[in-house]
Amino acid sequence: MNFYSLNKQAPKVSFKDAVIKGIAPDKGLYFPESITPLPASFFENIESLSNTEIAFEAIKQFVSSEIPEDRLKKILSTVLDFDFPVVEINENTATLELFHGPTMAFKDVGARFMANCLGYFSEGEDNEVTVLVATSGDTGGAVANGFLGVKGVKVVILYPSGKVSDIQERQLTTLGQNITALEVDGTFDDCQAMVKNAFLDSELLDKMQLTSANSINVARWLPQLFYFLFAYKEAKSKGKEIVFSVPSGNFGNICAGIMAQRLGMPVKQFVAATNVNDTVPEFMRTQEYSPKPSTATISNAMDVGDPSNFIRIRHLFNDNFSELAKELSSYSFTDEETKVAMLNIYKDSEYIADPHGAVGYLGLKKYQKENPNTYGIFLETAHPVKFLDIVEDTIDVKVAIPSQILNVMNKEKVSHKIKTYNELKEFLVTR
Repeated sequence: MNFYSLNKQAPKVSFKDAVIKGIAPDKGLYFPESITPLPASFFENIESLSNTEIAFEAIKQFVSSEIPEDRLKKILSTVLDFDFPVVEINENTATLELFHGPTMAFKDVGARFMANCLGYFSEGEDNEVTVLVATSGDTGGAVANGFLGVKGVKVVILYPSGKVSDIQERQLTTLGQNITALEVDGTFDDCQAMVKNAFLDSELLDKMQLTSANSINVARWLPQLFYFLFAYKEAKSKGKEIVFSVPSGNFGNICAGIMAQRLGMPVKQFVAATNVNDTVPEFMRTQEYSPKPSTATISNAMDVGDPSNFIRIRHLFNDNFSELAKELSSYSFTDEETKVAMLNIYKDSEYIADPHGAVGYLGLKKYQKENPNTYGIFLETAHPVKFLDIVEDTIDVKVAIPSQILNVMNKEKVSHKIKTYNELKEFLVTR
C-alpha cells in the first residue's frame, strides 16, 4: 500500500516513508491510496474476535507490506494491553472509555502504535529520528510515554504555556531520557504552526530527520479507528442504529471513525462536538471554511482553530458537501453548557465525565432530539482526574487519583521556554 499527498504535488511513498516523513514535501497530509472494505462476515462475527484480532484485520491492508504480519500482531498485542469499555449511561446512551492506558488518554493507542512502528523501522539503522510534536493537552503525555526509551528516536514536544492542565504538563515534562518539552509563549495553533514550519524548512531538514507524532502522521491517526470497531462489537446487540459523538479538536479521531465506516462498520451518523472553537460547526452551517485563532476553554485539548485532519474528512467525501452532511453533524458548546452537562450526567447516573466527554455528550443529545430511536455512544477521551479542579468544582465530588497519575505528581517539571520558530530551530540544531 502506498500513500499519497492530499495536495497531490509529491510522489507516492510507502507506509514506512509516510511515517518517517510525517508530512509530504508539498505540505500535504498523507492518505492511503485505497480503502478495501472488510468482508461482511467480519462484522457478522465480530463478537467472537479479540480486540487484537479486530485491530489486525482492520490495519493490515495499510501496513503489512512494510511490517511482517507476525511482527504486526506482536505490536498490536503490546499496544492494546488495556480495556476499552462501553459504559451505559441510560437506555439509549453510553460512553466509550478511552482512558485506561498508561497516560489515561485516548491518544495512548496511536502514540504507542507509532512508537512501535518507528522502533521496528529503526532496527539496524544508524540514523536518528527526531519526533517533533505539538500538543494542546493529552498528545504530549501519550507521545512522551509511548516513545520513552525507544532506541534511535528523540522526542521534542511543544505545548502552550499555561494552557494545559497541571497533570497534563507533568506527564510531558517529567520523563527525561529521550523526551524534551518546549514551553511555548502562545496557543496550540502557534505550536502547530512551528511544527509545520519545521517540516518545510529545507535548511533544517538537511541537518536532521524529522517526523511528527501529531495525528497528521498516518501511524498516529489510523490506529484510532480501532476504538470504533471495539465499541461496535459491544453495541451491536442493541439492535438500533449507532451514532458516535466525538469531542473534536484536530479531528483526527472522528476522521478515523469515518475510516472504520469505510471499512464496512455500520453506523448511522458521526457527531463532531466542539467547544467554542467552532470552525467545523460553522463550516457545516455555512459551507465556508474559515480558520480562526483558538480560544482557551476548560476542554483544552479541543482548543484548535484550524483542525489539520478536517481536510482528510473532506477528501473521504470527495469534497462533496451534501454527501458529507449526510454522515456528519457538528455542534459547538460553551464552557457553561459543558459544566451543566457534567453536573447533569453525574446527577442522573453518578457517572463522572471530564469536560471533553461532556461536550461529546451534549453533541449526542442534540442529535438525538431529532433522531431518538438511535443508540448513542459519546467518547470519553481522558480520565476526569486530568481536569481535577474543574471536575471537582463542578460536581462537588472528590475524584480518586489513579496510580498512573500519582506516579508523576511529585516529579520535577523540566521545560525550555521559547517564543518563536527561530528559537525552535536553534534548539533543534544545537541540542
